[in-house]
Amino acid sequence: MSDWGRFLREVSWFLRPGEAVEVGASRAWTRGAVDGLPALSSLLAATTVTPVSVGGEPYELLAWGAADERRGWLCRPPQDGDVGAVSGAHESFWKVCGGIVERFGEPDTWWTNQNEVLTVEATRVGVAEVLADYAWLWEDNGLTLPVRPEDYYAVAVEANGNLTLAHRTDGRLLLFAPDHAFAHVTPLAGCPPYSLLTLDHVPDLTGWIEQCATAWR
Repeated sequence: MSDWGRFLREVSWFLRPGEAVEVGASRAWTRGAVDGLPALSSLLAATTVTPVSVGGEPYELLAWGAADERRGWLCRPPQDGDVGAVSGAHESFWKVCGGIVERFGEPDTWWTNQNEVLTVEATRVGVAEVLADYAWLWEDNGLTLPVRPEDYYAVAVEANGNLTLAHRTDGRLLLFAPDHAFAHVTPLAGCPPYSLLTLDHVPDLTGWIEQCATAWR
């Protein structure tokens, strides 16, 4: 079975009825390593790339592993334009991959249940507007928001609306999760539970990408 066939078997809801699909020839990874992301680079080195067009929208299916243990990501193509202020690790990632929209053969990682991971679409979420809508979380506890929302952007959007945020310059990571069942998270100083959280042992975007890439390998 092809990687695209394996993907559709597990993610059958991705295609809408009658949607046009074009699947290109699979090829080995040729884009090389990603600066500052060795675990991701090791994973990608073992990857097979299948170009796919769905409803005229271009994607790439990245997959790896033995025939009976294939797993992978449906991704946007690499980003090479000026798409806004993102951290250095994110810029490096975008040179080889435009972000992840679906997965198959998925292990349990911080990317589980995320609809957009490291995509341009995620970065377009209005973080300031979202936090303003939830200002009552702090006000009801006699607190004020301890961060500048404009300093952060979304790197992942969960199905229930939770957001993973990265600082635009240093990549510091926060999770905005008013509805969650996560373990290994801690409320940010000056924040109530179920608001802004830090991820235990994952301080920044580089660590987040590397930890998830290691689990996928």
